[in-house]
Amino acid sequence: MSRVVWILAVLLSHWRRHPMQLATLLIGLICATALWSGVQALNQQARLSYDRAAAAFGGTRTATLVGRQGTTFPQKLFVDLRRAGWPVSPVLEGRIQIGGRPLRLLGIEPVTIPAEVGNAPAIGKAGLQSFVTPPGEMLVAPETLTDLNLPEGATAAASDGTVLPPLHVQPQLVPGVVVVDIGIAQRLLKMPDQVSRLLLGKAKGARAPLASVVGDKLGLVEPDAETDLARLTDSFHLNLTAFGLLSFVVGLFIVNSAIGLAFEQRLPMLRTLRACGVSARMLNAVLVAELVSLALAAGIVGLVCGYLIAASLLPDVAASLRGLYGAQIPGQLTLRGEWWIAGMLISVAGALVAAATSLLKAIRLPMLAAAQPYAWQQAQRRWLIFQSALALAVLVAACLLLWYGDSLVSGFAVLAALLLGAALGLPAILELVLSFGQRRADRALAIWFWADSRQQLSGLSLALMALLLALAVNVGVGTMVESFSRTFVSWLDGRLAADVYVNAADNAQAAEIRAWLRERPEVEAILPGGRAEAQINGAPIEVLGLADSATLRDHWPLLEASANAWIRLRPGDSCFISEQLARRSNLAIGDTVEVPAPGGNWALKIVGIYADYGNPKGQIAVNFAALTRRFPGIPLTRLGLRVAPPAVPALISSLQEKFGLDGRNLLDQATLKAESTRIFNRTFAVTAALNAFTLGVAGVALLTSLLTLSNSRLPQLAPLWAIGITRRRLAAIELLKTMSVALITTLLALPLGLLVAWCLIAVVNVKAFGWRLPFHVFPLQLIELLSVAMAAALLAALLPVIRLARMQPANLVKIFANER
Repeated sequence: MSRVVWILAVLLSHWRRHPMQLATLLIGLICATALWSGVQALNQQARLSYDRAAAAFGGTRTATLVGRQGTTFPQKLFVDLRRAGWPVSPVLEGRIQIGGRPLRLLGIEPVTIPAEVGNAPAIGKAGLQSFVTPPGEMLVAPETLTDLNLPEGATAAASDGTVLPPLHVQPQLVPGVVVVDIGIAQRLLKMPDQVSRLLLGKAKGARAPLASVVGDKLGLVEPDAETDLARLTDSFHLNLTAFGLLSFVVGLFIVNSAIGLAFEQRLPMLRTLRACGVSARMLNAVLVAELVSLALAAGIVGLVCGYLIAASLLPDVAASLRGLYGAQIPGQLTLRGEWWIAGMLISVAGALVAAATSLLKAIRLPMLAAAQPYAWQQAQRRWLIFQSALALAVLVAACLLLWYGDSLVSGFAVLAALLLGAALGLPAILELVLSFGQRRADRALAIWFWADSRQQLSGLSLALMALLLALAVNVGVGTMVESFSRTFVSWLDGRLAADVYVNAADNAQAAEIRAWLRERPEVEAILPGGRAEAQINGAPIEVLGLADSATLRDHWPLLEASANAWIRLRPGDSCFISEQLARRSNLAIGDTVEVPAPGGNWALKIVGIYADYGNPKGQIAVNFAALTRRFPGIPLTRLGLRVAPPAVPALISSLQEKFGLDGRNLLDQATLKAESTRIFNRTFAVTAALNAFTLGVAGVALLTSLLTLSNSRLPQLAPLWAIGITRRRLAAIELLKTMSVALITTLLALPLGLLVAWCLIAVVNVKAFGWRLPFHVFPLQLIELLSVAMAAALLAALLPVIRLARMQPANLVKIFANER
C-alpha cells in the first residue's frame, strides 16, 4: 500500500507543477457533467410530473371503460356493471374557471376507487363524510392553491358565479387539477347523471361478460406503461438530451486535450517509475485511480453546477411544455438520489473515455518517440484514412435512415449520424485544404506555414470537431427557430383576424353582450365561436366552430383546399382539419372522418387543411351553426369583433364598465398578439440558452487545445527564432494559423448547419408535432454567427499567442540544449 501511495504522490506532483493543466482538466469534466446532468434533471422533473398526471385517478396507468359514442355516457351503466360484479368506479372530467384560470375538474366516487389507482386522495374514513356531503370539499395541489392566491379552507366561485366547495390541499395531486365528489362535479359541469369513464380494478370473483351488461356502448382501454404526455413530449426531451449529449462530448474534448498533454509530459516520469521496479499493471492501476479521484472531485462540482443550470432553466422548460403540449410542470426542482449517482458515474466514465485515446496512442508509439510531434503526425495519417472511411459509412447510414426511417427516433438518428459523419470527416477536409495551400506556396516561410499547420492539425482536430458541432447546431436550431418565428407571426395574423376578443362568463352573459353589441355602430361584425371535445381513433381532438364571415374566409391559414371550400362548409357535412391531424391520421382532401357526437357519429368530408401551430391536439373546424346543432351543450361564450381601429379603446372601456369584464376576458388583437409572441419567445428560451452553453464549451475546448500545444511546439518555433524571425512575428504567424483553420471550420459549419435545420424542419418537426414549417435562410444570422465564431477563436488563441510574444529568449535557447 505504501508503494501505491508513493507512486500516486509522484504522479500528482505533475499537477502541482502544472496547475493550468489541472484547471483545464477539471473545467472540462465540470462542464461536461454540469450540462449533461442539468439536462437530465430537467427531463427527470418533467417525467415525474407526467407520471403524477397519468396516475391521477385512472390515467393511462389504470384500465378504464370509455364510451364509444361520445365523451360521456349515462351513470346507469356504472350501476349495471357494479351489480354484475365489475369493480368499477365512475369519474367525470371537465373544465372549470376559477379566478379567470382554467382548471381540470375531476369528479370521483371515493368509496369505489380501486386500490390500483395511483395518486388517489388521502380522504380516509374521517374525512369521507365532509367530502361527499354538501358543501363538500375541493381538493387541489399546493401549487394550484398558491396560483389561486387563496388560503386553505377558502371558498372560491366559478366564472359563472357558482359557489364552489372549500379548498383543501392534497400534496399528491398535480397542478391545474381540482377534485370533488362526482355528484358535485355533475352539478358544476351541468351534466346530471353523466360519467366520463369508469376506472376498472382487479376482479375478486366471477363477473358477467362486458357485452352482456352494456352491449357495445363501452370499450375497454388497457393500462399503458407510457403516458400520453410522455409520448407527446418525446421530441422535446430528445432535443434536450441531444443538447446535453453534445455538450458532454464537447466537454470531453477539453478533458482529452488536457490528459493528452499530461501523458506526453509525464512519459519520462513513467519511464523512471518503471525503471525503479514499478510493474505496468500497478502503474496503470494508479493512473486510473488518480483519474477517477479527479473525476469524482470534478463530478461533485459539476452536479452542483448542473443543479443550478436546471433550476435556472426550469421556468423556461415549464413554459415550453405548457405552451407546446399543455403539460403542467411544477416550478420547483426535485431530484432523486439516482440522479446524483448517475452524475458521478457519468463523470468517471467520461474521464476514462477521454483518457483512453491518449493511453492507446502512447502504447502504440515507441516510448522515446511518444512526445515527438512528427511521430504523432505519422500515426495521425494512418488514423485519418480509417476515420475518413468511417465518416463516409456514417453519412451513408444517415441517408438510409432518411430514406427508410419513419419515426421520431429515426429522425433524430439522421441528425446524429449527419453530425457525427461531418465531425469525423472534418480532419480529412482540413488536411486536403492545407495540403493544397502547401503545394501552392512558393516561399520557404509560406511552405513551412502550411506544413506546420498540417502537423499541428493532429492536436487541434478534436477541438475543431467540437467547434464544428457547436456551430452547426447553433445554425440549425437558430434557422429553425427564426423560420418558426416568422411563420408564427404570419399565422397569428390569419388566426387572430378579429380586432377584439370577448370571453363571457356564461351563455346568458354572452347573449346579453351580443344584443348590446348589435346596437353599437362601430362594431362591423360579430364572430361567434365555440369548441367541443371529441375523440378519433382513441386520440382527443377539438371541434372548432367557425362563423360564416368574410373576415375568416380572407384570413384563415388554409394550406390546401378544394374549390369553394367555405361554401361547402355551410351545410354542416364538410370540415377543415389541422395539418397535424391530417399527417397523424393520414388524411387528405376528399376523405371522410367520423366525429363522435351526443346524437351519434357525425360524418364530415374534408375540404381543407389548415395550419395550427403549437396545438398538441388535432383539430377539426366546422360551420358554427352546425357545431351548435351537433353539440347543443357546449358553452358559447367566445366572441370575436371586427371594429374600426380608432374605436377599439372606447369599445373595450364600455364593455368593461357595463359587463365587468377584465383583462383575462377582454383583449384586443394587438395585446393578444404581443402576449402570444412573448409566450413563443419564452418557449424557445431554453434552446437559446443551451446553444450558448454549447458554443461556450466549444470555445473552451479550442483554448485548452491551444494551451496543450503551446509548450510542445517550442521545438518547431525555436529554429525560426534562431534564424532571425522575431517573437512577435512568430506569435502573429501562430495566430494566423489558428484563425485560418477556425475560419475553414466555420465556413464548413454553415452549410452543415443549414442541412441540420432542414432535417429539423422537414423530418423531426413533422414526426414530433405533425406540421412542417417553410424553410428560410437568414444571411444576416449566418454572418453574425460567423463573426461570433471567429471572435471565440481569437479569444481562445490570444493567451498562447501572448505567452509566445512575451517569452524570454533564454527559454528558446534552452530548446537547443535539451535532449529532443
